Amino acid sequence: MGGERQHYYGKHGTPQKYDPTFKGPIYNRGCTDVICCVFLLLAIVGYVAVGIIAWTHGDPRKVIYPTDSRGEFCGQKGTKNENKPFLFYFNIVKCASPLVLLEFQCPTPQICVEKCPDRYLTYLNARRSQDFEYYKKFCVPGFQNNKGVAEVLRDGDCPAVLTPSKPLARRCFPAIHSHKGVLMVGNETTYEDGHGSRKNITELVEGAKKANGVLEARQLAMRIFEDYTVSWYWIIIGLAIAMVLSLLFIVLLRFLAGIMVWVMIVMVILVLGYGIFHCYMEYARLRGEAGSDISLVDLGFHTDLRVYLHLRQTWMAFMIILSVLEVIIILLLIFLRKRILIAIALIKEASRAVGYVMCSLLYPLVTFFLLCLCIAYWASTAIFLSTSNEAVYKIFNDTACSVAGKTCNPETFPSSNESRLCPGAHCQFAFYGGESTYHRALLGLQIFNAFMFFWLANFVLALGQVTLAGAFASYYWALNKPDNLPAFPLFSAFGRALRYHTGSLAFGSLILAIVQIIRVILEYLDQRLKAAENKFAKFLMTCLKCCFWCLEKFIRFLNRNAYIMIAIYGTNFCTSARNAFFLLMRNIIRVAVLDKVTDFLFLLGKLLIVGSVGILAFFFFTHRIRIVQDTAPPLNYYWVPILTVIIGSYLIAHGFFSVYGMCVDTLFLCFLEDLERNDGTAERPYFMSLTLKKLLNKTNKKPVES
Repeated sequence: MGGERQHYYGKHGTPQKYDPTFKGPIYNRGCTDVICCVFLLLAIVGYVAVGIIAWTHGDPRKVIYPTDSRGEFCGQKGTKNENKPFLFYFNIVKCASPLVLLEFQCPTPQICVEKCPDRYLTYLNARRSQDFEYYKKFCVPGFQNNKGVAEVLRDGDCPAVLTPSKPLARRCFPAIHSHKGVLMVGNETTYEDGHGSRKNITELVEGAKKANGVLEARQLAMRIFEDYTVSWYWIIIGLAIAMVLSLLFIVLLRFLAGIMVWVMIVMVILVLGYGIFHCYMEYARLRGEAGSDISLVDLGFHTDLRVYLHLRQTWMAFMIILSVLEVIIILLLIFLRKRILIAIALIKEASRAVGYVMCSLLYPLVTFFLLCLCIAYWASTAIFLSTSNEAVYKIFNDTACSVAGKTCNPETFPSSNESRLCPGAHCQFAFYGGESTYHRALLGLQIFNAFMFFWLANFVLALGQVTLAGAFASYYWALNKPDNLPAFPLFSAFGRALRYHTGSLAFGSLILAIVQIIRVILEYLDQRLKAAENKFAKFLMTCLKCCFWCLEKFIRFLNRNAYIMIAIYGTNFCTSARNAFFLLMRNIIRVAVLDKVTDFLFLLGKLLIVGSVGILAFFFFTHRIRIVQDTAPPLNYYWVPILTVIIGSYLIAHGFFSVYGMCVDTLFLCFLEDLERNDGTAERPYFMSLTLKKLLNKTNKKPVES
C-alpha cells in the first residue's frame, strides 16, 4: 500500500513539504514571465494604432443612412441632403435584377428626396402640365430642362414615371395594396412605364421584393432597436432588481449559508415546477384553436417569435425540456445529499472569509467596468473598420455591354469612352470597397481586433481571479483568524498581481485567446461549409469544434488554479499550472466531489435569480400583470427586452457568485496544501478553521508540557 501511494505521488508530483517560514502569500517575490508582459504591451500599442487608423478611415454613417447613386448620404445633418432623408429609385422594377443580390445595389439611378411621391405621373404628361415643378423634385440635383425627352430619360436625369410610394427603412417603395384580391397602386392595377406602354403591377411587386430582401436584416435590427428605445428604462429596472436579489442572496448567505442553500434548492425546484405547470396550461388552452396543431417543421423560421407561442408543439417542447431539468436536479440532489452537507460547510467557511474581506463583493464592479471598456473599444473599432471602405462606382446598363460592371468615375463618365460604347449606361455608386493595401488588409485587421479583444478580456478576468485568490489565501493562512489577517488584503493582492505578475496573467490569457480565436475561425468555416456536400469535411469540422471546445474548458480550469498558486507563491505561470494540476490530481476524489458540488449549488443560485427575474419580465412585457398592465410599453418583439433582462441578470448574478466561487476554490486549494504540509502537531499545526477540522476529524495537538 505504501509503495502504491509513493508511486501515485511520484506520478503526480511530490507533496508539499513543511516550511516553518510559510505563513501565506509570499511578499518577497520577483517579476514573472516578463517577456509575455513585453508582448502584451507591444500588442496593446499595435491595437491602439489599429484603432486610430480605423477611426481615421471609418465612417459609421454608412451603416445608418441610405446612399444615393453618388455615394452621398440621405438625411445626414450638415450636408446638402440634410432635409432629404428618403432614397428614391428611378425605376424600382430594375431592382428585380440578379445584380441586387450580387452587388446589394439596384441598377437604377437613386437620389435623396424630401418626401416619397404621393401621386401617379409620367414624365411625358408632367412636362406639359403644371405638375412639372413637383416632378422636378424627383430628378437629379441641378436638373435643367434643356434636353429632349429621349435625352433626359437616356441620361437618367429624371425617372420615366412616378408611382405613389411609402417610406420603408428610409427608402421609397410603391404603396402596393390589395383590393378584393387584386393588387393595386393607388387606384390603378396597371401603370404606364413612361415609354408609351402599360405594365402590370406585379412587376413593381417583384422589384420591391428584391430591394426589400436586401433590407430585411436591417429592418429586423431597426425593429429591435425601436424596442430598446421604448423599453430600456424597464430593462434597467429589471437588471437593478437582479442586482438587489444577488446582493440580498450574498448577504443572507453570509449569515444563513445552510438555510439559504436548502431554500435555494427548494426554490429552484418550485420555479421549474411552475414553469412546467404554465407550459401545460398554455398547451391545454390552445387545444382546438385553429392553426395551433401545425408542427414547428412545417411552420419554418419566422423573425416574429410570437408566432411560435400560438403552437401547441412549442409549449410541449418547453414542458419536456423543463421536466427533464427537474428530474435531473432531483436525482442529483438525492444521490449527492451527503456531499451537499460537506459543501455547505465549505460555503460557510467561504462566507466567513468574504465577511472579513467585504470589499471583495465590490470587485466584480471593477471587472465589469474594465470588460465594458474592452467591449466598447472592440465594437467601435470593428464598426469603423467595416465602414472604412471607399465608395466604388460601377457601370450599370440594362442591355449587354462590354464595359458593364467595370469601375468608373461619376465626374468624368459622361465624356469617357465607356459612355460612348454604352449610350444607355450609368456610372453610379455600387458598394464600399477599395484597392489599396489598407483595404486588402481589412479582414486581417478584423481578426486582429477580435484576437486582442479575447486577450484583453481574459487578462481582465485573470487579474480579478489572482486578486481575489490572494485576498482569500491571506485569510486561510492566518493561524489566528482574523487577528493575523493583514490590513487591506484585497488591495495588497491587486498591487502584487499588477506589479509582479502582469506577464504571467498575459501568458495565461494569451493561451486562452488563441484557442478562442481558433474556435471563431472554425465557426466561420463551418458556416461556409454548410452548403457543401462533403460529409467527411463536415464530420471533421464537427470533431475539431468539439475538441477545441473541450480544450478551452480545460485551459480555463487549469488557468484558474494556476492563478491561485501565483497569488500564493509568486511563481511563473508554467510552474504554477504544473503544481496546481499535480495537487488536484493527488486529491482527485475530493476535487470531483466537494469542489464540483459547490459549483452546482452556485449554479442553482444563479438559476433562481435568473428564473425569478425572467418570469417577472415575461409577465410584465406581455401585459399580464394587471397593476402595471398599461405601463408596459408596446413592442414589436417582446422577447427582445425579456432576453436582455435574462442575459443581463445572469451576468450580474455570475459576477457576484464568482466572488464566492473563487473564494471556495482558493480555500479548497489551500486546504489541500494544508493537509500535505501539516499534521496537526504543535510544530506543524493545521491552518484550517475549526469547522473544517470537525468536518474532517482533524485536530491541532496541544504542546506537551515539560
